Amino acid sequence: MKVIFLDRDGVINKDIGYVHKIKDFEFIDGVFDSCRDFINRGFELIIITNQSGIGRGYYKKEDYLHLTDWMLDKFKKENIKILEVLFCPHIPQDNCDCRKPNTGMLDFTDKKYKIDKINSWLIGDKETDIETAINFGIKNTILINNNQDISKENSKAKFMISSIKEINAISKLKS
Repeated sequence: MKVIFLDRDGVINKDIGYVHKIKDFEFIDGVFDSCRDFINRGFELIIITNQSGIGRGYYKKEDYLHLTDWMLDKFKKENIKILEVLFCPHIPQDNCDCRKPNTGMLDFTDKKYKIDKINSWLIGDKETDIETAINFGIKNTILINNNQDISKENSKAKFMISSIKEINAISKLKS
């Protein structure tokens, strides 16, 4: 199965830090159009997100799940099917398998869906997202550089763009 793995904060919504309330969740301009385009190119969409705010006690798992249900409803209203949403609630010191750049979330999807690693992509806004893809065996990566001090030379990403709405400029993203 060909998949576009999407990070959440900074790719789907504006990352203001530990987003867990609907009122603080703002979709990034162009995300719905880009996701429709991915589906039209034959990809399934899976969201993978570190949510250490749960492990840090900033919000509860139920808050995250409520927000996720709301987000998925918005995608559904835009006729966009998200196959799965996976999250890691742990803090870095927990040394879990699921927190990016570890591959636990991707390993889970591979067991369930048999991921085509050669033709799948991962889109993230942090170098740890890119490292996750590489650690899993996905070489097709896009780093969305949201005003961060990451240069193309310092990134392992195959492509670097400033917003998901620029994704169509990458012609290699074939179905």
